[in-house]
Amino acid sequence: MKRKTPLAAAVLAAAMVLTACGGSPTAGVGAPKVDDHAKEVYDEINGLSGEERTDKLVEMAEEEGKLVLYTSNTDMDSLVEAFEKKYDITVEPTRGNSETVLQRLTTEGNSGNVSTDLVETNSGELNILAQEGFLYDYESEYRDAVREDGQLEGWTADRFNAFVVAWNTDKVKSSEIPSEVADFADPKWDGKVALEIGDVDWFAAVSNYYLDQGKSQAEVDKMWTDIAANASVEKGHSTMGDMLAAGKLHVVLSSYSHTVDGLAGEDKAPVTWKRGEEYVAPVVTRPNGAGLMATAKHPAAATLFMDFLLSEGQQYIAEDFRSTAVPQSDDPLAGVETIPVPEGEMLEDYDRWDRAYRELVGG
Repeated sequence: MKRKTPLAAAVLAAAMVLTACGGSPTAGVGAPKVDDHAKEVYDEINGLSGEERTDKLVEMAEEEGKLVLYTSNTDMDSLVEAFEKKYDITVEPTRGNSETVLQRLTTEGNSGNVSTDLVETNSGELNILAQEGFLYDYESEYRDAVREDGQLEGWTADRFNAFVVAWNTDKVKSSEIPSEVADFADPKWDGKVALEIGDVDWFAAVSNYYLDQGKSQAEVDKMWTDIAANASVEKGHSTMGDMLAAGKLHVVLSSYSHTVDGLAGEDKAPVTWKRGEEYVAPVVTRPNGAGLMATAKHPAAATLFMDFLLSEGQQYIAEDFRSTAVPQSDDPLAGVETIPVPEGEMLEDYDRWDRAYRELVGG
């Protein structure tokens, strides 16, 4: 399988434009000032609870009548439709990949004209936006119900993505799949595995996992070099899922579990990430969520959508085979031992990890 020409220069532009001295991925971002009206609304709603909060919030939000949403979630349509059906509010969603969402917001921030009221995307981008003052604190009983690792500074998780090793069962026998990511360094996997070009946080998490297991840095580096020698490099988890289902890829080392479960459950595709109750370690989780914009023109509508995301919206997230932020009895990751992406390292030392991964995948 030929290695594809990566698009890293374009894809990483949003993140790299934020990289400056000291390795900080946020230097140079022009954060907008907090809008006085938005602050007044947020503070009023944050101070309320129960039925009083709900009644006041719905009244204010429907008076605004509109919500502008930026998101990288490919499964947002059902949530938006349900929200619009329940409330007299029109949602204007703009979707792109997480890098595009971040780039658009930082460009708007530098121009002093941020258009969106709410952003829903990956943790790395949300951490940057929170650190640079784009987001406003959200307080509610719904946030309190979110699992602790989903209550982040400046934003709140509504779902968790799990990076898993997935395979096409028509192309590879499940009995042949090893128990560890490191085992795919074996030359017998040459031309049978694929890496995703932007999965820097997954790469960092797996690297730290093996360092914690006692491998030396040299051993971890060699593991990755050998894995990369066996691998094609692709772009986009949805695209990779489709390629895996079609048999164009045999094994994807960092697929999203919900993509695989959806393809297997809805499309009956010959794909899986489990052999019975067994899976390839490590499984890496990353919180994805939403943040209220400090400059929101429709702050009440943004807050109401946050409440909806973390209450009724969780059922729509679960129906898309995702792991919800509010614990559910039928969590698809129940019984799976997971490790988190190193969010602190991604925020403080992104450049080092990004450079190492781009050198590995040819970016």
